[in-house]
Amino acid sequence: MFYRAALPLSRKTLNYAAGIIRRHRKSIGSRWRKLNPGQQALLVLAYLRKGETFADLAAGFGAGRTTAWRYVTETVALLAARAPTLRQAVRDATKAGYAYVVLDGTLIPVDRVAADRPFYSGKHQRHGMNLQVIAGPDGGILRVSGGAARLGPRQKAEWIWGVLAELEAAGLVTLADKGYQGSTYAKIPYRGKNKPESQKEANRAHARLRAPGERANAQLKTWRILRKLRCCPGAPGNSPRQSTPWTFTQHNQVGKSSMTS
Repeated sequence: MFYRAALPLSRKTLNYAAGIIRRHRKSIGSRWRKLNPGQQALLVLAYLRKGETFADLAAGFGAGRTTAWRYVTETVALLAARAPTLRQAVRDATKAGYAYVVLDGTLIPVDRVAADRPFYSGKHQRHGMNLQVIAGPDGGILRVSGGAARLGPRQKAEWIWGVLAELEAAGLVTLADKGYQGSTYAKIPYRGKNKPESQKEANRAHARLRAPGERANAQLKTWRILRKLRCCPGAPGNSPRQSTPWTFTQHNQVGKSSMTS
């Protein structure tokens, strides 16, 4: 059975993705495909936003399951290639005149078995991939890092400290939560019990400044593909899925209107 459904995305989002696909097809000389660029873009958006399976998408769009997988993989790679580097994100934040940025991590659950220790998070008691999100004071996403699932604790710390050092070098104040303790650059709340009132007030002010930026993670999770990955994030071609929704968010392509799939 089939039914019509709506995506909470604007027509501008569809046109943006379709334009990327159309230019790519022209550059590689692709003559004919089962779906036109607009239909391929709609298929990919349904996959990312709704987390639909390839079998369901293939049935709904009248294509094969392998074709649906190939369309998604191709488009995700094209979108991920447009994500900025850390240096570009820092430059954008500086150009925007931000007084500070907010750095926060989030865990993307993955389908992993217990033997795959590199993907296990002791804090969350589940398997997942850690993403680091840099956001502006208004909650706008500046950059989403690649996953750090296969890094050990020390290497992961050095990787995060490198991000913080880059922000510090650009003169940007970085607000973070207590999970970033030990960093020379991140400004974190005071720790411990029985703090004096001055430190408690400082922590409240810190939380007020950080709160809008931390909404960036919630904004990412509106893309259901990021609520649980049904693929191995360590395999080539799968990692870009974590940062794909950022492309639409950053370019303000997401609107309040809906389109029908």
